[in-house]
Amino acid sequence: MKYVILTLSLLALVSCKDSKNQDLKTETAEQPAETDNHHDTHEASGIYANAWVSEIQIDYGEKWQADATTNEGVQKLQNTINTQTASTLDAFHKLAEQLNDEKNFVVKNCTMKGPSHDNLHIWLHPLIEKIDALLKTEDVDDAEKITVSIKENINAYNTYFQ
Repeated sequence: MKYVILTLSLLALVSCKDSKNQDLKTETAEQPAETDNHHDTHEASGIYANAWVSEIQIDYGEKWQADATTNEGVQKLQNTINTQTASTLDAFHKLAEQLNDEKNFVVKNCTMKGPSHDNLHIWLHPLIEKIDALLKTEDVDDAEKITVSIKENINAYNTYFQ
């Protein structure tokens, strides 16, 4: 099922514009039975990590030029993740829903093309997976770890884009 979600996410990202009329909220997969290795699954899939930083490139030593709408959407993501706190599972799920809506704004309104667009997707794809994991988690400790990873992911945008 993880591969189905990954494939669907990749297809949604192929072209920001092509999916303008579709709801980009990630598909809800059946929840696996709770096991003792629940956290191990997220660690193995990289949900807690930011391995994408080894894949993203810089534009000959400069930040990539992003379009104004993408910057606006990312600013909304940054404001949300940097100002909202959650301590209950319900609050984490509400945070994930808001982040998902803001991420959808970025995807739906993106007009970037070429290498800057490709690198945006290197940054964006793991964020989509993390938001999806936060939407689905049933454990507060897990939600806290995912939220930290989301915050690092979102705030790293300014390192690579202007």
